[in-house]
Amino acid sequence: MATTEQVEVKGPVAGRAGEVLTQEALDFVGRLQREFGGRRQQLLAARDERQARIDAGEMPDFLSSTSSVRSSEWSVAVAPHDLQDRRVEITGPTDRKMLINALNSGARVFMADFEDANSPTWSNLVEGQVNLIDAIERRLTFTSPEGKEYRLNEKVATLLVRPRGWHLDERHVLVGGRPISGSLFDFGLYFFHNAKRLLGKGSGPYFYLPKLESHLEARLWNDVFNFAQDALGVPRGAIRATVLIETILAAFEMEEILYELRDHSGGLNAGRWDYIFSIIKKFRNRSDFVLPDRVQVTMTVPFMRAYTELLVKTCNRRREHEMGGMAAFIPSRRDAEVNRVALAKVKEDKDREAGDGFDGTWVAHPDLVPTATEAFDRVLGSRPNQLDRQRPDVHVTAAQLIDVRVPGGTVTEAGLRLNVSVGIQYIESWMRGVGAAAINNLMEDVATAEISRSQVWQWCRHAARLVEGSTVTSDLVREIADAEMASLRERYGEEVWKKGRFGEAREVFEEVALAEAFPAFLTLAAQRYID
Repeated sequence: MATTEQVEVKGPVAGRAGEVLTQEALDFVGRLQREFGGRRQQLLAARDERQARIDAGEMPDFLSSTSSVRSSEWSVAVAPHDLQDRRVEITGPTDRKMLINALNSGARVFMADFEDANSPTWSNLVEGQVNLIDAIERRLTFTSPEGKEYRLNEKVATLLVRPRGWHLDERHVLVGGRPISGSLFDFGLYFFHNAKRLLGKGSGPYFYLPKLESHLEARLWNDVFNFAQDALGVPRGAIRATVLIETILAAFEMEEILYELRDHSGGLNAGRWDYIFSIIKKFRNRSDFVLPDRVQVTMTVPFMRAYTELLVKTCNRRREHEMGGMAAFIPSRRDAEVNRVALAKVKEDKDREAGDGFDGTWVAHPDLVPTATEAFDRVLGSRPNQLDRQRPDVHVTAAQLIDVRVPGGTVTEAGLRLNVSVGIQYIESWMRGVGAAAINNLMEDVATAEISRSQVWQWCRHAARLVEGSTVTSDLVREIADAEMASLRERYGEEVWKKGRFGEAREVFEEVALAEAFPAFLTLAAQRYID
């Protein structure tokens, strides 16, 4: 335990943790919390107030109060040289092996994740910060239990870091006796230790910002950036932040979000799974917003098409980069046919994004980098991006963004079973400290578990009818959970099962999927099970 100027560290400071949890670094994150913690709480309260209005029947729309921002001419700051070409980005957690493989993958950018692909155990958070410093200093190495050695190539991807969202606390660090914001903790430690390091190496402190719901939340981040830069003597504008548009409310404020961050903006990203989760969450009490099986909610259904086309048009108008969604497939080492089918779908998805005007896209596995790169190479050629391509053909209305009808969409028993099984498996992995979990040849993170459990909640809440004839009820979900638990036990084997946390994972899944009132985030329920 360490304490400095009302900053109390409740987690152990062992091994190399002392390298990042220095008195100066803790003082810095304490200053951020004291300066901005109150505004953060006000904005979280505003989320609840907005939800209450939606529950009362209010529908989101483009803001009349900010119409001048949308109608006036302005653009964001020009991107630094190492963020000009982002045609393929890879994402993943901050463990040493993942960092090395991702930085060496051939992708232009690696997003090191303290959010959805990270289980926020104390060791993951602190060791992740140590690993990032080692990566920047190019001394990062790893030796596997089998003796295989990993080290960085001469050329590596540009590094971006995703801190946790505004809604999450860091319960191991108290300021004034209360938990610090997880966002400020992750951002503050990384910025304190690495901003000048990165600038000295010709790069900069670059970030991804998750889960924003309004331009006021972006304004808070911008104020944090200015404060942090001034406090450490870093030039304003050195920070660049790409915002994930992964909530339905943020989709109505894309231009305003860019405007608030215009001196620090790095782009917008289409966070597809969380976006669908957000729609279920915000309109959870409305039967006309019930979605079919999640595998049927593709990027080409009308409301998802409207969302991505608006994102591209908005970014290009403001001379900003737009990043496409995740390809989560993990190639099989044993089944060539699985790979053939899946890679064809990845190619189709990336060809569509490149053709629509995106500047780049996300992948979850190094083996997907060539396929995604080829798709963007065909459109970009030697150009670094498509900032000059405007989309005057795109006209997206508020009604189109919230018209969630999926032609031919159905709710099936297979879809229900998939949600239950994947939800339990992911939560079990997360409880063991593994936030990026390989499930059914896909790299899954919190977003997958969120959409899985939210769909189950929605189907129960509105008594959805399966195409097979049954009505979705809590009893049916528990019956399916019994069957899926037995299936998982057989699949994993007794040794893995006994060492795992499947029983606790099922408890949490049912807590967040079958509760009478919709739990805002499953991680808030699950975090009591981790250290």
